[in-house]
Amino acid sequence: MDSKIMKNMLEIGETIAVEFKRCGNGIENDVYETVCSFLNRFGGDIFLGVEDDGTVLGVPEKAAADMVKNFISCISNPVLFSPTVYLSPGIKQYEGKTIIHIHVLPSAEVHSYKKIIYDRVDDADVKVTATSQIAQMYIRKQEIFTERKIFPYVKKEDLRLDLLSKIRVMAENQYSGQGHPWSGMTDDELLKSARLYTMDRVTGEQGFNLAAVMLLGRDDVILDIAPAYVTDALLRRMDMDRYDDREIVQTNLIESYEQLMEFGRKHLLDRFFMEGDLRKSLRNIITREMLANTLIHREYTSSYQAKFVIEKNRMYIENANRASQDAVITPENMEPFPKNPIIASFFRNIGYAEQLGSGVRNLFKYSKFYSGGDPEFIEGDIFRIIVPLNDGYLEDIAIQSATQSTTQTTQSATQTTQSTTQSATRYVNEEPIQAIIKLIESDPSLSQKQMAEILCLNPNTLKYYLKRMREKGIVERTGTSRKGRWIVKSKTLL
Repeated sequence: MDSKIMKNMLEIGETIAVEFKRCGNGIENDVYETVCSFLNRFGGDIFLGVEDDGTVLGVPEKAAADMVKNFISCISNPVLFSPTVYLSPGIKQYEGKTIIHIHVLPSAEVHSYKKIIYDRVDDADVKVTATSQIAQMYIRKQEIFTERKIFPYVKKEDLRLDLLSKIRVMAENQYSGQGHPWSGMTDDELLKSARLYTMDRVTGEQGFNLAAVMLLGRDDVILDIAPAYVTDALLRRMDMDRYDDREIVQTNLIESYEQLMEFGRKHLLDRFFMEGDLRKSLRNIITREMLANTLIHREYTSSYQAKFVIEKNRMYIENANRASQDAVITPENMEPFPKNPIIASFFRNIGYAEQLGSGVRNLFKYSKFYSGGDPEFIEGDIFRIIVPLNDGYLEDIAIQSATQSTTQTTQSATQTTQSTTQSATRYVNEEPIQAIIKLIESDPSLSQKQMAEILCLNPNTLKYYLKRMREKGIVERTGTSRKGRWIVKSKTLL
């Protein structure tokens, strides 16, 4: 690790993947607890000889080599670490002081230290004792898809085969009447073609899998196999403690999608705009992407209850997730990872979803026109999508006006409308950065947490914008994460 990257980490402070340890009297147990939690989560970097606030104290230079040897001996001891692990700490010099850097890669196994399993939550190491949490950690580590689990005693009569005729029509419509392969298949052939009836190539077991049960199962069969499965749809505009309207959805995914879409149509304003020659419903586009995501990518073996909540200033979905990282997802850093590829493929065939990763791009594109703000995608054990709502947002008036102008005027008017819409989009894109600059100018000593609260931004979203601004040379940070100051260097790069 070079000094520039190290300096950046020390300035940002402790995160889910960065930990500071003072180690004034040698390596304590809490260092090994952090190693264990990093192995069990997404990996990370540990700096020995650094205070919690990022102040570098250093470790005794003559003792550093022995500290490294003792560390390696400990993590290689099966009595302490199970399973054992090999790491290679590095002794670094930083501003004339000696520190020890330990880079921990995520492990394919679940590790324990002194027979206790630790997990990383934000910037803390947490003991994991609940059986359900431990099971979720093993699921996260496995390179398998739980949707493929075969249930040998599930028969065709346990499925809603009456839905297949409707599904064939939907698939045919996706092919614009040119003939979808499912149209000429029998029910058995369709189920096998969709990978809902499969063979376990390890055990030789054949039968309907979890994906088949969730997509087409009868309600009682679904609850037998996934008793915690539910999507709780809530409207909270007046009564924030409870709800104004509620619908509990516990049926197959095909009909769950339709019921949740109807709940959105009932409680959200409909706003249309022209894209080329097509008139589109922004409400339907946004709710479609959110709901398809929560149904396709959910971890159905978890007991966590999924939610679709509509409030006055936002709507959001959240569901259990087999996370591949802990981060705020943007179109720039998005790396599509299929959580349930069989279910996802089925949804794409019937038009409930598009290609993997399109949901992120579509929500960032259309949310600006719907409410004037960007959505948030938060990846973790619980996956969340948050879309801002603003019933008083004036851009819908401009869009509707542009729509009428497009249909009633000449090509010149169309070009003017497109230019106006693009300018509005650019303004929306720049607005958070401009707000951050004004806030820094008013009080350079504000912490990231204080800035996020004042601007009503998710802390991870604020970190994302600050990182971009630092990379572009717009702002810089002096001092530590706790006692430093922000400096606006340039506004010409906006």
